[in-house]
Amino acid sequence: MCGINGILRFSQEPIIKEQLLSMRDALAHRGPDDSGYYLKDPVGLGHRRLSIIDTSSAGHQPFYSENKRYVLVFNGELYNYQSFYGELKAKGITIKTGSDTEILLYLFELYGMGFLHRLQGMFAFAIWDTEEKKMYLGRDRMGVKPLYYAFYQNSFYFASEQKALFAAGVPLSLSENGLEEYFFNRFVAGEQTLYNRVKKVLPGHYMVLEKNGYTTYTQWWSLQKEIQNHPTITHPKKWFEETFFESVRLRMVSDVPVGVLLSGGLDSCSILSSLYHQNYKDINTFNIGFAEDEHNESFLAKKITEGYQYHFNNTQLDNESLYQNLLESTYYQDEPLMHLNEPHLLAVSKLAHPKVKVLLSGEGADELMGGYVRYKALKNPSLLKVISGLSMVERFNKRPRYDKLFRYSRIDNVDDLVLFNGSNIYPEDIQSFYGRKDLPDNIYRHRILEEAKQLYPNSPQRQALYFDQHTYMCSLLDRNDRCTMGSSIECREPFLDYRLIAGLGTLSDDWFFRGKKGKFILKDTMASKLPEDIVNFRKIGLSAPWYSYLIDFPAFKEELDHFATSPIFEMSYLENLDGKKLVTELRGGNTKLMPYIMPLFMLHIWHKTYFKKFV
Repeated sequence: MCGINGILRFSQEPIIKEQLLSMRDALAHRGPDDSGYYLKDPVGLGHRRLSIIDTSSAGHQPFYSENKRYVLVFNGELYNYQSFYGELKAKGITIKTGSDTEILLYLFELYGMGFLHRLQGMFAFAIWDTEEKKMYLGRDRMGVKPLYYAFYQNSFYFASEQKALFAAGVPLSLSENGLEEYFFNRFVAGEQTLYNRVKKVLPGHYMVLEKNGYTTYTQWWSLQKEIQNHPTITHPKKWFEETFFESVRLRMVSDVPVGVLLSGGLDSCSILSSLYHQNYKDINTFNIGFAEDEHNESFLAKKITEGYQYHFNNTQLDNESLYQNLLESTYYQDEPLMHLNEPHLLAVSKLAHPKVKVLLSGEGADELMGGYVRYKALKNPSLLKVISGLSMVERFNKRPRYDKLFRYSRIDNVDDLVLFNGSNIYPEDIQSFYGRKDLPDNIYRHRILEEAKQLYPNSPQRQALYFDQHTYMCSLLDRNDRCTMGSSIECREPFLDYRLIAGLGTLSDDWFFRGKKGKFILKDTMASKLPEDIVNFRKIGLSAPWYSYLIDFPAFKEELDHFATSPIFEMSYLENLDGKKLVTELRGGNTKLMPYIMPLFMLHIWHKTYFKKFV
């Protein structure tokens, strides 16, 4: 796990070494163990290393091919790299290191970008061909590892995080469409970002750049095609258990200690149970607790850890430490926070840092197997009209927990119900709160929705899962990567094994939505391996009581005063809002404002702590 960056000039102007190194060292938190660079016009490559596999100097990057033709910088892990040893040796290749980096470059030399389909792992990389003067950039199937780029002043810049682009001199300029999508959908989906010029290499895609700037984009992996061409799974439960357990086993490949990010919920406990039933010893688990019972699963995490005779580690954030983690996580995230648990994930990563370099996470299970309550609303969309009528009944309307469902129920077509299923505010809310009638373009979201409808024409619930796997889940993976790497820890997600993702996409709805809580195939598989109270415990997730934080914690009460007069309210999209009035109403007990205020508050924090670093 590392940080990578680079510059490709399309002119005769030389690359300034200090500019390249400034980019690289903006990523120092991603790789504190080693650093290196390659600089020979028209290309510069930078690397910060977090040593996981082959921690010796043999794994130093940039990594050169034997004949020095190719130069590689690589971020990620290839879990199946050792499986290529026999094949490479049969071709007369002598493997000189124990690193997966060396294997990746050999595979590229032999097969070009066609080797990507054979990889089991998470990765983002750049390869410079010194003979043909071409640069290749690739990203893993689901986008676990980030890769951003920008074309600016006759040059191409890329990096693991946006801040490295800004450190190189790419201007930090907010995109109007990106800002609208942030408020409306909580994050910017697809290749676009919150910023002008800055884009993402899409998951399952690669780019090739010529020295004259000509660029091609190729999708090398399509979940839609994988599902369509997948053989029938005749014994789903047996298949799931075998594939899941193997996925966990693969993600234990490491030359440094591996721990588990353990919430106490079904997903992360299933990973821990898999380790236990595969006889892994001396595992550390890491958990963050909450004082409020309705947000706390720590007692379950502690119980299962100790039951397996593993080592339980727990932390909790209070007023000032929560505030400081909020500021730090905003910097690492590069964009305003939207999941609202980033400070907590950063804190638990800090807790883990002295003991492990790798954490396993249960991320992806909800989007793959229907674990969110919000999917239930799509089972019979016509019933939402009845719910919409109930919103006029005062005794229901006064209950904040029903407010979101009532607002969602007023969406009048199934496509929009799928598109906005993961949102906190909806089309009518945008008009009533922000005074805006136009919706964001959302071209990428509509394209993914069309793919989902082709795969599952009669199931809005399954359409929502497929849609989330390409949108919401990507934002979760970004969050995981930034928060864990902010503490120099690698995060691995066993549920995101490509075989699980594609295979699950072929199963019938009964394997997901049967029962009250979703994820039936996971619960049924793990029921005999987990304590009953974990299998049946209500879903909490890493949720946080932000209303209490803003109203009760001194550091946040003070920040709320600054928010009331924040410069963000001078932005064109927010010109109809009155910050002072919003704060007064919130402090007066109007909790229904929280879905609207939190994106604004996080934008305020971002503007105050991040924006000013680069403008």
